[in-house]
Amino acid sequence: MGIFGKLFKKKETIRKREGNPDVYDLPNEDERMNWGMEKARLTLHYFEDCLSNPKDGQHYFSIKARVEDGNKVEHIWLTETSFDEDGTIYGIISNKPIDVTTVSINEKIGIKKEYVSDWMIIENGRLIGGYTIRAIRVGLKGKELENFDKNLGGILVDEGEDYFLSNFETPEGAILSIEDAYDNKDLEKAINCKNFKKEAELMLKSTVKIDIDNELIEKTAEVLKLSFIKSIQENGFPSFKGVKRVFNRNFISPEHCVITEICIYPNGNKSSQKLNTYKTDNNWKVLNPVE
Repeated sequence: MGIFGKLFKKKETIRKREGNPDVYDLPNEDERMNWGMEKARLTLHYFEDCLSNPKDGQHYFSIKARVEDGNKVEHIWLTETSFDEDGTIYGIISNKPIDVTTVSINEKIGIKKEYVSDWMIIENGRLIGGYTIRAIRVGLKGKELENFDKNLGGILVDEGEDYFLSNFETPEGAILSIEDAYDNKDLEKAINCKNFKKEAELMLKSTVKIDIDNELIEKTAEVLKLSFIKSIQENGFPSFKGVKRVFNRNFISPEHCVITEICIYPNGNKSSQKLNTYKTDNNWKVLNPVE
């Protein structure tokens, strides 16, 4: 392994180094890379769980660490990873650093979780995680893509899967929570995953020209809630069993995020939907789909 992106270059470049994989640099404003690193940190729990209890076919575990040397920053893959009781992550530097001098190849270092910029597992020849790898790869074409895949050593890079926790701490977690409720046919839980008042407020502001007061919002929210219940009663619960999900974010404001959810079904079919999510009282909840 050893393909990594750094976030301090002004343009995307590929740097060769003899005896080690090429280095792919992406600019610090690259949204794909930043989102890849955010995903890695938010899904690190999955890596840790698999490391302590590997699934069938899992044979390679690696963490990408942010290493600082004054004003220089390098993101370096670590192998032979482990966690201690305090959550510190240890690993062996797998490639010769080219920008920082504070660490060296084959050196064992420890990092805090906030310095994780990616993680990856190889499972039956397939890449699990590797979010920054995917961020780099999607921007390559032709010979560059061919060389990149060659550096990966034949690992299959498919659509992937995002391993967010099902809770209200992230927009993705809120969506997973309501989909869990659907799978469990739990209407009360599904309702708890929604924010009908905020859904009503946003809908009214975008569609009506009259003054909007709290009473109108409350009445509209009740109509939306009853409509949601009626739809499930008449059409049944959607099913997400066995579905893999990949998420992308578009923040409208710090509290309002439109999530694109790509679903990959067991039969290979795919679907995509955009969902409004909103954060109130530090909890993300699901609003209406984006039409």
